Amino acid sequence: MGQHSPGPPGPQASRQPSSRQAALRGGVLGAGSESEEVGKSGPGSPPVGLLPCLDSACSCPGSLPVVPAPGGCKEGTGSAFTCPARVAQSDHGCAMRTALVYHEDMTAAQLLWEDPEYVSLLRGTQTLSTRELQALSGQYDAVYFHPSTFHCARLAVGAALQLVDAVLTGAVHNGLALVRPPGHHSQRAAANGFCVFNNVAIAAKYAKQRHGLHRILIVDWDVHHGQGIQYIFEDDPSVLYFSWHRYEHGHFWPYLRESDADAVGQGQGRGFTVNLPWNQVGMGNADYVAAFLHVLLPVAFEFDPELVLISAGFDSAIGDPEGQMRATPECFSHLTQLLQVLAGGRVCAVLEGGYHLESLSQSVCMVVKALLGDPALPLSGPMEPHHSALESIQSVRAAQTPHWKSLRQQGSTPILNPSTYSLERRASPVSPGGPKFKAAEAQASAALSSLLDQLHLNPTLPVRTAVALTALDAALVLPADVLRQEGSAPQEETRAWARLHEALAQDKALTALGKVLHLLNGILDGQVSSGIAATPEPAAAPTLDVVIRRSLSHGARRLLCVAVGQLDRPADLADDGRNLWLNIRGKEAAAPSMFQVSVPLPGTTGGFVSCVLALVLPLAYGFQPDLVLVALGPAHGLQAPQAALLASLLRGPAGGRVLVLLEQVSWAGGGCAGGGGGGRWGATSDLLLPPLLPAQGSTSQLAGILARVLQGEAPPGLGPFSMASPEDTQALIYLRGQLEAEWKMLQVAGEAGGHGPG
Repeated sequence: MGQHSPGPPGPQASRQPSSRQAALRGGVLGAGSESEEVGKSGPGSPPVGLLPCLDSACSCPGSLPVVPAPGGCKEGTGSAFTCPARVAQSDHGCAMRTALVYHEDMTAAQLLWEDPEYVSLLRGTQTLSTRELQALSGQYDAVYFHPSTFHCARLAVGAALQLVDAVLTGAVHNGLALVRPPGHHSQRAAANGFCVFNNVAIAAKYAKQRHGLHRILIVDWDVHHGQGIQYIFEDDPSVLYFSWHRYEHGHFWPYLRESDADAVGQGQGRGFTVNLPWNQVGMGNADYVAAFLHVLLPVAFEFDPELVLISAGFDSAIGDPEGQMRATPECFSHLTQLLQVLAGGRVCAVLEGGYHLESLSQSVCMVVKALLGDPALPLSGPMEPHHSALESIQSVRAAQTPHWKSLRQQGSTPILNPSTYSLERRASPVSPGGPKFKAAEAQASAALSSLLDQLHLNPTLPVRTAVALTALDAALVLPADVLRQEGSAPQEETRAWARLHEALAQDKALTALGKVLHLLNGILDGQVSSGIAATPEPAAAPTLDVVIRRSLSHGARRLLCVAVGQLDRPADLADDGRNLWLNIRGKEAAAPSMFQVSVPLPGTTGGFVSCVLALVLPLAYGFQPDLVLVALGPAHGLQAPQAALLASLLRGPAGGRVLVLLEQVSWAGGGCAGGGGGGRWGATSDLLLPPLLPAQGSTSQLAGILARVLQGEAPPGLGPFSMASPEDTQALIYLRGQLEAEWKMLQVAGEAGGHGPG
């Protein structure tokens, strides 16, 4: 969020005192149209009206939910409604699998705003003349009042609150509120930066008051600092606020010293404000992902939120003249997926800024696809963070390390290097006709054209997840849209591959291999996105060897294999850069080459999370694989929530192409209540969690849990956070020291700052 023509900072810039939804994974709510018709339905009215579709070119069944088109009627159409089924046939059709609704008109009492005089002032704008509105607008920084502003601002707040209600009552898993005006700059008694009421801040307060939540994470990826949210919660330890923003050492709007990395909150809220200032423009996909892996997610897992709110501004995307950043639209689907592993998947995104319409619309579409559970498209471009980005990451880690164990246990000892704050120079606004604007337009056009090519080359697959087990039992509970694979590869193909290993000649192993190959062929041929298969105990390693060879010889250009347990890398596998072997629960921390890595399995939740975020995912994103193999072999030691988290997070790097191989074992102990399809999963005490499965639990139960996360559902919570052991920390330090020169995504500091030991 922000404004196009920043002015000199003065007093005004300073701090001043449905039924259809129940079946949906995600919900999209809209608000802010200037039409007087919206928002008049009462609390008991259906959220979406049913009208006949009059589009002769549409193939919808007829009477469908209708969506008021943003901004009213499109020129030349004479209609303010778009048929969801017709839109679903376009590149932006993803949003039409959700409910787009308007909230009833909000009253001042429902705004939860702390300054009634401010609310009264804004209510009075409805009757002011143009000259009076201009005069009032001039009292604030980058605010432009209109007679409909108050009405639209109440609708924006209402949409955010309705989304919170829908998610926290279980009507939907997650959702996006498409609102105008935005909110994250608005302060307690001052509109600011196009923002009137602070939609996300009010939503957080509402979740605490109405739903009794105690820990809420707010992630602000808008390119401008959401100082309004920071001011409201800076002394509140129940709200963790993370913001990255264009800062340029204080030379970019809103020109605030407290936007820097060393502003960490006040009083009891110290450590609960996390600012990551970008001091150069041009930050891209690698920089954004690195910020999540090395700053936000370690802290977020330790914080253990009950709800995630996103201030979703897309002026941080490529082509935007305000942000001048280079993150492509698909990057925002990756960021969304990374956040969905928190809070049991309870994520509410609320629209903030965005000034390049094509980049904005594509980025919003990518977020909605992620909320629906669709795999993210692979990230484009080299995954190497900029030096300036690493300096910023280093500074924020240094500022936050005293407050968060999760940052201390990763072993780095960053040096606090706060930005040099100065108001001597200010960034001038980007002229719409200037060379910088034209360059940004050209970059955006190329990136968006590439994205559209990817969408056409990587359409939504017929089957998102398939499960192939040799023996299905009653414990296997799968979502309705997960395929239970019955077929096998042709016998001659199966027997040909089985000749490589004597252990595969056994009847059970041969049958299992046929099912594995059939599933693998479906993934490689683009018929299936992801899958789960099982092998008998003695055949785990031979089957993995066959899968690796089959993948590399039939279309996979880069294969990431994450082998957990007692599984050795095939001895004659070429170390040619086409495959990256990562063994978790190796005997020791070792890296014989940049493509062969072994790490012991950490013994605590904090150690496991640190291993995944600081080692596994940076390697995976840096390698940019076409296919990810996750093999849970003999004595793998993972509990079900750990395996689910690993599989869920590895969906991103390969665009959802993940094959999980399980060792077929049985568990003689009691059943696992909720293990495959019981209650709602989550990381919080008020949600029903399945008990932790033993390391050698029922294969069918584990397959059911993994099928859900590969479909896009949130993994079960890991339980209470516990520090990594000194041994696990040292292993991580050693491996990062060995590998970070080749794998840039492992780095967490600029070259001048360096690391601690190792």
